[in-house]
Amino acid sequence: MTIHAEHPFLDPEESRDPVRRLRGRVGAGVSLWTAAEADGRAGLTVSSYAVATGDPGHVIALIDAESALYERLLSTRTAVVHLLHWRDRDLADAFAGTAPAPGGAFRMGEWTDSTWGPLLTGVGTWAGVRLAAEPTTVGWTQLVDTVVEHVVLGEEEAPLVHRRGRYQRPS
Repeated sequence: MTIHAEHPFLDPEESRDPVRRLRGRVGAGVSLWTAAEADGRAGLTVSSYAVATGDPGHVIALIDAESALYERLLSTRTAVVHLLHWRDRDLADAFAGTAPAPGGAFRMGEWTDSTWGPLLTGVGTWAGVRLAAEPTTVGWTQLVDTVVEHVVLGEEEAPLVHRRGRYQRPS
């Protein structure tokens, strides 16, 4: 048996997408977007987003068009944007579809209903947002522009940060 210094299934360096590698080097705070209708809830872990100040403020994100969240967001036009902490990394993986979630990712926490969608109980910082315009295709994703309607700012804790395919442990 051989122990590799790198991931054994990683594509050779010359075959890797340089834009994806660039994106991986831009560290980002991890958010969880959720939306709901009478027939169910949807959520997605999102680290490709930006907050634009102004009157009103906006949260702009790149969302997978094939995700259940995208469909639900188009239908409800509202969502909750949760800023996750280090302790939430298993939840983030479940909503990203990279870890098992028996019974669904929403069983991994306690949730309450808000005007904008399902709200994770105990999350410190979150925003209620409303779709500002129809999404635009950008690359392989949809650029979603939302207006911030409500903000709750919690205590600063160890944020969940994603860089180069891994969560960065806070120091």
